[in-house]
Amino acid sequence: MAGLLEAVSQSLAERFSVVAVGGEISGFTRAASGHCYFGLKDADGQAASLRCAMFRRAAVLLDFTPGDGALVELRGRVAVYEPRGELQFIVEAMRRAGAGTLYEQFLKLRARLAAEGLFDEDAKRPLPTLPRRIGVITSTAGAALHDVLTALARRAPQVEVVVYPSPVQGTEAPPALVNALRIANQRAEVDLLLLVRGGGSLEDLWAFNDERVVRAVAGSLLPVVCGVGHETDITLCDLAADLRAPTPTAAAELAAPSREALLQMLAGLERHLARATEQRLQTLAQRLDRIALRLARPSDALARQRRLLDLLAQRAAAAPGRRIELQRQRLAHQAQRLDRARADMLRRQLVRLDGLQARLQALDPRHVLARGYAWLDDGAGGAVTSVHGLLAGAEVRAVLADGSLDLRVLGVLPSSQG
Repeated sequence: MAGLLEAVSQSLAERFSVVAVGGEISGFTRAASGHCYFGLKDADGQAASLRCAMFRRAAVLLDFTPGDGALVELRGRVAVYEPRGELQFIVEAMRRAGAGTLYEQFLKLRARLAAEGLFDEDAKRPLPTLPRRIGVITSTAGAALHDVLTALARRAPQVEVVVYPSPVQGTEAPPALVNALRIANQRAEVDLLLLVRGGGSLEDLWAFNDERVVRAVAGSLLPVVCGVGHETDITLCDLAADLRAPTPTAAAELAAPSREALLQMLAGLERHLARATEQRLQTLAQRLDRIALRLARPSDALARQRRLLDLLAQRAAAAPGRRIELQRQRLAHQAQRLDRARADMLRRQLVRLDGLQARLQALDPRHVLARGYAWLDDGAGGAVTSVHGLLAGAEVRAVLADGSLDLRVLGVLPSSQG
């Protein structure tokens, strides 16, 4: 057997010394040693697949990070892996040829659903703090269910689990997952849902990128925690769920608080309540002691009441005299204010009278006559203010400052302006 495999390997090496091939990466893994292992399948959907190995010396020369769904071009040689008799392709060089078909679909669908708001953070709902019953949507034959049940039994054994079985891979998985979500929401018998499955390639996890499943997760009335694959695996259901968990086990841990932590919290609350109750009882006991002390000596209470009555009697006796004294002081104050107001008014009236007298003296005609003017009248007391109406020979009287003169008009000379 070993000779045959060696002969086949040599024939392949001679026939296909250097080969270039293109396709889509599937099931990519990188070992701790730095070697990379993956499958290469036809990008046009054909079923052909080729096992590939890329050793560390070639992997360190890559200028990008390969991943599932990436469309690449490989250069290398065909060989036989003799321990298992498998055909494999030893990759010497790899370059990017564009996004793979599935990955292209993933990116386009994610962009379209994100534009519709299915992944908005504002739409995410908080998980119930203390769930009593948790629903699990997964395959009953997978390791994910075992991981979830083990984690819940260890972390929160008080929580009940309801399983809604569904295939998680293949063409029948998307409608089955949608139906499981519908049944869980109709029954409304759990507080939240865990949508989980183990890791795998992009093709293996494709049911969780199906648009029907993503919309069912986003439209679920129950909060959904999605734990699909490993920490590096991202599906559209992860983005649509209320909370993404890196693994199924992590989904169980995020969904239910630890029973031990809850017991510790209850113990702390119990201690706090006990201390508060003890303090309250001590306060009431001290108050009761004070009240009992007062009741034990009623004579003290009577003495206090007697002293209070004496004080009130003294105040009552002094109250009329004090009120009269206050009224007397108030009247004296008002009398002083009245005297001051009367004096102020008399002073203001005298000042006003002096002003009027000065104005009257300024208007006295005698002051004008004293400056050399004379006042003429017609002898009957009527003032003569114009030459008109006077004729030569008319008699008038001139009043001066110190007497009067009787005059006769010799002639009338009107002014040129008159």
